[in-house]
Amino acid sequence: MNLLAIETATEACSVALIHGDELIARSEIAPRRHTELVLPMADELLAEAGIGRLALDAIAVGRGPGAFTGVRLAVSLAQGMALALDLPVITISSLAALALEAPEEEGTAILAVIDARMGEIYAAGYRRDDNGGLVALDEERICTAESLLLPEADAWQVVGSGWGTYASALSQRLTGTLHSADGLRYPQAAHVAELALREFRAGRTQPPELALPVYLRDKVALTLVEQGRA
Repeated sequence: MNLLAIETATEACSVALIHGDELIARSEIAPRRHTELVLPMADELLAEAGIGRLALDAIAVGRGPGAFTGVRLAVSLAQGMALALDLPVITISSLAALALEAPEEEGTAILAVIDARMGEIYAAGYRRDDNGGLVALDEERICTAESLLLPEADAWQVVGSGWGTYASALSQRLTGTLHSADGLRYPQAAHVAELALREFRAGRTQPPELALPVYLRDKVALTLVEQGRA
């Protein structure tokens, strides 16, 4: 099994490759440099594994939500490579990939939260299942930190840049105790690959043309009046 995964929805640019039983990855925090980094990262991983693109079985991609240009870049690259190589695509929530950045702790819920700018966050709640995967506790959404509604849980772990920006407001929205929090975590292609492998084995893949980005937000910038108010 050879599966290439791409994740560029946030400040982190990352690519991962599952090659047999091995997972190798490249990742760099590099805002505004994703375009120049992502394909060289992919080529490095393929060279390290000693395979070419024709040996790939599937392409996985973090479909968002996240930065508009980053999400669009990742999905466009995945579609282009898959079309050229006649491969299926597996789209994975960038919030789900982020949730796997939380430490493996039994009995805790995970809040994955990305700073969406413009005073808002992308957020979703999860818990780990018995096989190391994820179960969604609610739906992905965009909202203010102050209006976030979370399901009941005795303990929470929080990961993502949204915590770094809105820790005070988010801590008041948690329905149980805060077990751990890390605002310096970003979705990673390694976790996109892990989740995509499960989907691939279950037969849940898509043709490239149906692999679509998830933005959650239609509006990508504030007007001058809104900037003044902010």
